[in-house]
Amino acid sequence: MTQPDYLNELFIAARTHRFYTDKPVNDDVLRQLYEIVKMGPTESNFCPMRLTFVTSQESRKKVIDAAGEGNRPKIQSAPVVAIVAHDIEFHKYVPNLAPQLDAQAVASQPEEILAKKAALNTWLQTGYLIVAARSLGLDCGPMIGFNASKIDESFYANSSWRASMLINIGHGVGGDKVRDRSYRLKFDEACEII
Repeated sequence: MTQPDYLNELFIAARTHRFYTDKPVNDDVLRQLYEIVKMGPTESNFCPMRLTFVTSQESRKKVIDAAGEGNRPKIQSAPVVAIVAHDIEFHKYVPNLAPQLDAQAVASQPEEILAKKAALNTWLQTGYLIVAARSLGLDCGPMIGFNASKIDESFYANSSWRASMLINIGHGVGGDKVRDRSYRLKFDEACEII
């Protein structure tokens, strides 16, 4: 059995990219990307992920200042850096996103439970973001090596958004700029059927 082309494009042959060509990513493509991502399932359709697509040099400098040393050249190379954030006040949207739920009951949960729901569901949505970007012919480089407090201070000081991850987005440079594929755990190493 051969792998369908889309599986190769999205998973099997797709790679994490560290460096990018200078080909820009149009704002319309970023809008299209979000329109795809928002359709992925989350717990009770809470959809707490928020995105800041950084394209200007002024904003990029703030991201670079908050990034780990090894991630700075990667950020400089990418035409777009997505700050993936989670909204700690996602519950304000429950009446529209999850009308089947008691919005007041959701909002009255302890703050730490709401924060955990926001963070975990955002990580789930981030997976959709990477796969959706690949489906549009884009390459990605996710990074967690950054100072989230600095990002929050620079971009989200007066909001309920909190930085979770950075993802470089663009058209990746291949060849020796892409590492050889690393080992992946076998089924029996990572799964069990009970």
